[in-house]
Amino acid sequence: MPLAPRAAQWQEVELTLEGPDAANPYVEVEAWADLVHEDGSSVRRPVFWDGGRTYRVRFASTRPAGRWRWIVHSASAEHRFAPSAGELEAAPPENGSAHPGLRHGFATIAPGARAMTYADGTPGFMVVDTAWAMPFRATPAEVETYAADRAAKHFTTVFLMAVQPDRGARGPRARGVEQGFDVAFEDLPDGHLNHLVPAYWRCFDEISAILLAHGLTPALAPVFHGFGWKGLDAAGPAVEPGEYARFCRYLVARYGARPVVFLVAADGTGEEQGVEAGGREIEAWDAYAHPVGLHHRPHSLNRAHQDAAWLDFQSCQTGHDGDHAPDRLATMWAQRPVRAVMNGEPTYEHGGRRGKAAGWWQGHEAWSNVCAGGLLGVAYGAGSLWQWRTSPTEEGHAPFFLAEGAGWREALDFEGGRYVGLVGHVLRGIPLHDAHPCWDVVLRSRGLMVPGRCFVSYAEHGGDWVFLDADGRVPGRYWLVDPTTGEVVGSGVRPGNGGVVPGEPERPMVLICADEPPAVASVG
Repeated sequence: MPLAPRAAQWQEVELTLEGPDAANPYVEVEAWADLVHEDGSSVRRPVFWDGGRTYRVRFASTRPAGRWRWIVHSASAEHRFAPSAGELEAAPPENGSAHPGLRHGFATIAPGARAMTYADGTPGFMVVDTAWAMPFRATPAEVETYAADRAAKHFTTVFLMAVQPDRGARGPRARGVEQGFDVAFEDLPDGHLNHLVPAYWRCFDEISAILLAHGLTPALAPVFHGFGWKGLDAAGPAVEPGEYARFCRYLVARYGARPVVFLVAADGTGEEQGVEAGGREIEAWDAYAHPVGLHHRPHSLNRAHQDAAWLDFQSCQTGHDGDHAPDRLATMWAQRPVRAVMNGEPTYEHGGRRGKAAGWWQGHEAWSNVCAGGLLGVAYGAGSLWQWRTSPTEEGHAPFFLAEGAGWREALDFEGGRYVGLVGHVLRGIPLHDAHPCWDVVLRSRGLMVPGRCFVSYAEHGGDWVFLDADGRVPGRYWLVDPTTGEVVGSGVRPGNGGVVPGEPERPMVLICADEPPAVASVG
């Protein structure tokens, strides 16, 4: 008997099938595979069309050992697939992977949780970069350059427009050229998502694999609902619910067997037609329960579908004028039912003019948002990078969002990205899932606490920490970390009530109190 193909735990395995020769397989063919483990557990994965008569199923084993048996089903008895059944042999995870989701299992957000957790219980924290236009503009070689840079700066996640959303955009059908972009749906300019282009998605397969190889999670927004790429009439609001839901299912089918985040809607109110249908479709077909959220426009209450079973998190944006607005996170924290929250889009660095939101502005913004309750993560944006501007002189983009004299490559080097990346580096491994904003144990303006387990305090202007009501609530050891470098600059035993941990005036600093050294303390 031949050996069954190997399926390492949490690693994508692809099954290639021959299927119906339909006129429009993307629209007409609905099929799925049920995979049943010998222990009785099961995973259902949708089948997706990949051109001609080629169909695929992508699956990741949730078990480190044992036999999986799979069988393909179709909504139509006339649609047959070959092979239609088979077996896979589960194996342990490949622990050498750069991506934590491939070592610790896919991340999820439990009902009522403020943050995400990997399958083995390891805490997760998103450090987001907003390279929105990468999927339809970047070449794989460019993504290699990008991913290496962002991984070195401790980013973990990339917010992406899955498709070029502007119905009025015109330019060469090519990547890496002035005004060019690739096309995912032939009929998107008409406000429809029915004529899918498989070649686009095969390229995006390669791009997303590069991100994962560098430890970066793609966060996929199906079709933008607001400004879009160039502000040329984004298709999202026009797409009818059935088409929007079908596309969401396709994204689950194609990328759901990898670490991924789904942004059901982006840059809108969250109430547009299709959003609810898309959220429900993801919930129905995503067997791995990847994090699902809404990314709201700046002028928004940031609470659409707050009580929906499919919604895990809310992501706001705070406009692009260089204002700090952590009160938006505080407001979102107080909304019920509880959802994880974050500011997914602060002001773009150098967006519109040199110096706007530049340098430490970005670091202060990130730490302020975390301490206001943004336990899901922090985000960064650079002018010219989010549009994936091909060169410092490419024309046709809205000047308000561009960094003068910079293309995407130059924008990678903006100073602020390094500071935002260090937030996740400093907080790595700290159990903040049950933390709450805390103002009453020290004379400092911003803090987070899990009583008896950890306390994190950010001092914008440095200076001393005077403890007033800490005994019995704040652990007994402390570490001082410079958030501009990620270096531990002091440590000791926490003083009792009335005691002081000294700090330097006008030097930003983070205080971590815990019983065990934080991961940053072990960095050589």
